[in-house]
Amino acid sequence: MTAQPDPSRTDLGQASPEQSGTTADAQGENPTGTTLPLDGVLVADFSRVLAGPLATMTLADLGARVIKVERPGAGDDTRSWGPPWSDTGATYFESANRNKESVALDLTDPEDLALAKKLALKADVLVENFKPGGLAKLGLGYEDLRDENPGLIYASISGFGSAGGRNLAGYDFLVQAVGGLMSITGPADGSPYKAGVALVDVLCAKDTTIGVLSALEARRRNNGRGSHLEINLLSSLQGALVNQGQAYLGAGKVPSRMGNDHPSIVPYQLLQCSDGPLAVTIGNDGQFARMAGALGVPDLAKDERFATNSARVAHREILVPLLEEALSGDTAQHWEDVLTGEGLPAGKVGGIDDGVALAEDLGLEPTVDVQDASGQTVGRQFRHPVTWNPPLESPTTAPPQLGEHTESVIEWLKGTS
Repeated sequence: MTAQPDPSRTDLGQASPEQSGTTADAQGENPTGTTLPLDGVLVADFSRVLAGPLATMTLADLGARVIKVERPGAGDDTRSWGPPWSDTGATYFESANRNKESVALDLTDPEDLALAKKLALKADVLVENFKPGGLAKLGLGYEDLRDENPGLIYASISGFGSAGGRNLAGYDFLVQAVGGLMSITGPADGSPYKAGVALVDVLCAKDTTIGVLSALEARRRNNGRGSHLEINLLSSLQGALVNQGQAYLGAGKVPSRMGNDHPSIVPYQLLQCSDGPLAVTIGNDGQFARMAGALGVPDLAKDERFATNSARVAHREILVPLLEEALSGDTAQHWEDVLTGEGLPAGKVGGIDDGVALAEDLGLEPTVDVQDASGQTVGRQFRHPVTWNPPLESPTTAPPQLGEHTESVIEWLKGTS
């Protein structure tokens, strides 16, 4: 008999407090006493590497119970992606897996596969990034689960979708290359560059999170019916090309690499000072006039070649050397102080350590300490980036060791209907 959605259901999650394990209990209430937004939502995480795990970590930060299914003995690929290593494991793995429970299940073993299916049938959300159709071969596809779990939100992540690209391997670097991002990244007269982080995976993770949260709300509105979401790296990249992509779609202009220059705004780039570069982002004509005055060259703003942004774009090859000549008289730090003192956006190029220090100086509290099962602090991570008012403090459980929760999760699964 096919199970039917419950029309009276208005909650987001279906896992009751009695069903939740210790991790979920810890996440249900935050230190301020406020219930977390996704308290009671159970997520079965069948994903690995970055896009899927980062999405499920975000859901965990918001209070969902996330049970990560991993291969016995090996686990998520990124557990071995080092160096660098922290005292507790590969920093790559740790960047996307806090606030989760890890259960080691061999999906080629019938007993373990049955447990995995039981988890999937209890879940509100399932996130996977197997090759399209991979889980279906194991009886864990959306079509296999939806009749018994009609409220399930099933999020499938792939490199190039489940149609013509279903057999293509999807990796961030490859998608950056074939999707066009590398064609607009790097020096104009040099080789194409990838972004310094797996940016497409991160974008895809955020798209997945948005999709899941929207689907949870849609389920609440639509009599408890779930849905199957498909997210792919190529589409996430293309959705993030914004002005560069629209230049092609709307004007037929295929953008090219311009180094640190901006195709539509000048100066919006690195400018050389006496000791190194300064990032300057002048967004309008008023700001440019103030910048020219602060640099001691106010007449530049009156020159018809530079008086408007479109004129500055047309004459950038003339303007930039004039600005760098003015900046050459002092250090990047000096000019950062001068320009920010005028309310203008400018700053030295720093490392990630400098960025953390800046965020701390600005009172943004960029990091959190994470604790192991005993409550001991074992590391520091970037916090969930949304600040809530009134405060909503996300849980801070350290990324799990491989199979750390296998026994407790199996016991829970076997003890529930």
